[in-house]
Amino acid sequence: MTTVQIELPEQLAREAHSAGLLSPRKMEALLRAQLRREAVAELHAMHARAPAETLTPEVEQEILQVVEEGRARHRKPPAR
Repeated sequence: MTTVQIELPEQLAREAHSAGLLSPRKMEALLRAQLRREAVAELHAMHARAPAETLTPEVEQEILQVVEEGRARHRKPPAR
């Protein structure tokens, strides 16, 4: 398990603490959800870069690689 220290504005820290968002379990869930959102955004960006008529083998391979990396992160149990 890794310890991470962050600095937050005082008001935000109080609100996050009151909402239970700073617990290790909740922080892990929030970070995992954000990683999934970013992976999806990356796929959308790749799709936008790809020509509308053609999906080149290189772009297809890049998309498959990103999907597999996302799946691997999702399958991998958190390090403890």
